[in-house]
Amino acid sequence: MSGLLPLDDPRTDQLRRIHAALIERFGRIVRPPDKRRSPEWTLVQGVVGAQTRTAISNRSTDALLERYGSWDAVADVPVEELEAMLVEQTFPRVSAERLLACFNAIREQRGSVTLTHLSNQPTEEAMAWLEALPGVARKISAQVMNTSTFNRPVMVIEGHHRRTMARLGLVPEKADTLRCYQILMPVFPPEWTSADMDEHHLLLKKLGQNHCRPRFLDCPNCPVLAECRTGAERVSRAG
Repeated sequence: MSGLLPLDDPRTDQLRRIHAALIERFGRIVRPPDKRRSPEWTLVQGVVGAQTRTAISNRSTDALLERYGSWDAVADVPVEELEAMLVEQTFPRVSAERLLACFNAIREQRGSVTLTHLSNQPTEEAMAWLEALPGVARKISAQVMNTSTFNRPVMVIEGHHRRTMARLGLVPEKADTLRCYQILMPVFPPEWTSADMDEHHLLLKKLGQNHCRPRFLDCPNCPVLAECRTGAERVSRAG
């Protein structure tokens, strides 16, 4: 086999250094056990949450379960009623239609809206099963496996993560979520737990919100400037 093995890949140590620098700047971000919700709740939050702030999607998901009592009851709600319940989402009609389609697909295969069968499946098989559902791609499947009570060591990759990884030079600039996942998962530090993966994602999200924004980059004050190809080039030009 030619090339470096994953454990010898220099990107592994780079990711460790990036993680340490982000913790030094932003502090620890550890999800408490009581914030790990059921896989079904996590799936719903992801399906309805397209282009919507996390806090809003969390609130919408909680409201659905509070009003109807179970996800099977939600699956029986008319789309117009569900759309009204999801009015805070950026695309409430689309969110309602995708959620009902997802629930219908689960019930066709499992008889009810449940993901308990995934708890005994290998992670990649479970993610593939999830990604066969309407409205579910790699970000949501990873979210279900990592941030729910499944607590698996996989990385959730969204817009902030893709952007910062590309600027750091760790993934191609135009790599989509799946490609980023395929590139990064083999080179993440092997000692990282599911909690470490979760924290790394949340720290990179903070980096993307505060320094590595889509248009306005604050490279001179970035905590990972020393690791960043884009930042080094921009600071060099400015100097």
